[in-house]
Amino acid sequence: MRVLGIESSCDDTAAAVLEGETVQSNVISSQHDLHEEYGGVVPELASRDHQRLIVPVVESALDEAETSPGALDAVAVTRGPGLPGSLLVGLSFGKALARGLDIPLIGVNHLEGHLYSVDLTAPVPPRPYLCLIVSGGHTELVHVEEGFQHRVLGRTRDDAAGEAFDKIAQLFGLGYPGGPAIDRHAEDGNPSFHDFPRTRLDDFDFSFSGLKTSVLYYLRDRSDAERDRLLDEHRDDLCASVQNAIVDVLVDAVRRAARETGAEHVAVVGGVAANRALRRRVEVAGSEEAFTVYVPDLSYCMDNAAMIARAGAHHLAAGDASPPYLDVTPNVQL
Repeated sequence: MRVLGIESSCDDTAAAVLEGETVQSNVISSQHDLHEEYGGVVPELASRDHQRLIVPVVESALDEAETSPGALDAVAVTRGPGLPGSLLVGLSFGKALARGLDIPLIGVNHLEGHLYSVDLTAPVPPRPYLCLIVSGGHTELVHVEEGFQHRVLGRTRDDAAGEAFDKIAQLFGLGYPGGPAIDRHAEDGNPSFHDFPRTRLDDFDFSFSGLKTSVLYYLRDRSDAERDRLLDEHRDDLCASVQNAIVDVLVDAVRRAARETGAEHVAVVGGVAANRALRRRVEVAGSEEAFTVYVPDLSYCMDNAAMIARAGAHHLAAGDASPPYLDVTPNVQL
């Protein structure tokens, strides 16, 4: 079974070919340089760039996989969540291609893609497993069960962890994308420099808006000269302190969920799964709580089409296919 995956939910145009369990190609064209000067993704610019890139990116994925459109068995494409204009570009192309080739179209929830991205990297976690999704706009704890079944235990109530990283990075003058920049600076910083708040809710939901507001007030309540000196002399320490607060909340939730569900296997997926402190701390928690940790290769943590193809293959195996009138669902949840 050869599946073409297409991903265009935000600012990355991506296509991949999955044959059986093997990723034959995984091509990603990033728009980070395009949006950097604006400090975040500009939806209209993103959709226009997807229109420009979708054909060459898909062609590159097919060429790298040494296959042709006629050899495809299905097209899997992200239907949401994401930016409506960006999603429309990928879905419209995928629908047209599937219709022209007379093969199944599979609309994939972007979060399902992240959830099953661990299937792309050996070893693959056995079912059931607990999964922490930490991407730019989503923070969720999910219990994944046999038969492509999953149950959401908790999700973010406001800002996701990735959003908090990006917004706080702007306050620190680090630009966009902010998560990787904070990660880099935090490696040389003191995480105990300042004790930023941790919001721990009674259930497994997450909230990071309070942390963002705390950082804003911490900087605002200083004179311009004092703030400049603080950022000049202690930027690394501030990054480490903020990162420590976010990671504390995430790892604490994983520990509690693992105990409650009895999970022996825990996966961490999504763009923030590339954060080095998070990966280290989850491994420590695994050693202390007796669960095995699974994190995809970095290329599968960020938005990519291989994970969409993988989730699409799961749907295909279950006999699920989408109708030709499938539309984007920008706010769809798991």
